[in-house]
Amino acid sequence: MSPVLLTGAAGRIGTALRSRLPDLGWDVRSFDRVAVPGGMVGDLSSDADLDAAVAGVSAIVHLAGQPNEAPWPVIRDANIDGLVRLFEAARRAGVPRVVFASSNHATGFTPVTAELGVDGPNRPDTLYGVSKVFGEALGRYYVDRYDMQVACLRIGTFADRPDDMRTLSTWLSPDDSARLVDACLRSPDLTYSVVWGISANTRRTWSLDSAYALGYRPQDDAEAYAGSLARPEPDPSDGLVGGGFTGPGFGLDEVAARS
Repeated sequence: MSPVLLTGAAGRIGTALRSRLPDLGWDVRSFDRVAVPGGMVGDLSSDADLDAAVAGVSAIVHLAGQPNEAPWPVIRDANIDGLVRLFEAARRAGVPRVVFASSNHATGFTPVTAELGVDGPNRPDTLYGVSKVFGEALGRYYVDRYDMQVACLRIGTFADRPDDMRTLSTWLSPDDSARLVDACLRSPDLTYSVVWGISANTRRTWSLDSAYALGYRPQDDAEAYAGSLARPEPDPSDGLVGGGFTGPGFGLDEVAARS
C-alpha cells in the first residue's frame, strides 16, 4: 500500500491519527514544522517541502495550518495560501484524494436544529471559519476541475472526553476521528463530500448521513461522561453551531488586541 501523507502530524488530532491509522492498515508519512518520530519536517509555505512530502503517496490527510482564530495575515498564510500550495502539490504529483480538516466554525452562526445537514448556507463565525469555507470551496474546485476526490470534515470538538453541555453533542473522540478518516480514505464512492466530524453522541444535533454514506461507523458516545462534566451549566451560545466562537472576544478588534 502506498503511504498516506498526514500533515499537521504533531498536533492534537495528528498525534491521535499517527498512533491509530497504522492499526487500521495505513502506512502513514508524517509532515509537520515540528519533528515527529519518523516524520518529515517542512512548511506549507515551501513548494519544495510539499513536493517532497507528497511524492509517491496515495492520499493526503490535511490537518496542518492555523488551528484557531488569529489575525488575518496568520490565517491567510497558513489556511489560504498554504492550502492552495498543498492542493497544487497534490495535483502536480497526481495524488487523487485529499481529506481536509474543515470545522464547524465554517457555519458557526447557523442556529442548532435537529439533524442539521451540511447543505445550508455557510455562516462562518470567525476569520478562521472563513478560511474553512474557502478550503471547502477549493476542494470542490479541484474535484470539478481536476477529478480529484475530496472529503471535508467539519470537525466538532475533538478531545479525550467532553467537558461541558455543548460537547455532549459536538464531541469527536480520538478513536472515532481515526474511524472517520479511515472511511474517507477507503470509500469507493467519494467524489466530493462535506461531513460533520462527531461521534455517535446521543445528544448530537448534526446529521451524520453524509458520513454514513462514506462508511463511517462511530462507536463512542459523549453520554458516557454526562454525569462528570467539568462545566455542566449550559451556555447561551450553545444555540448556535459555533458555540462560544460566536460570542464576545472573537471580533477583529479583540483578536488583534490579544495578538
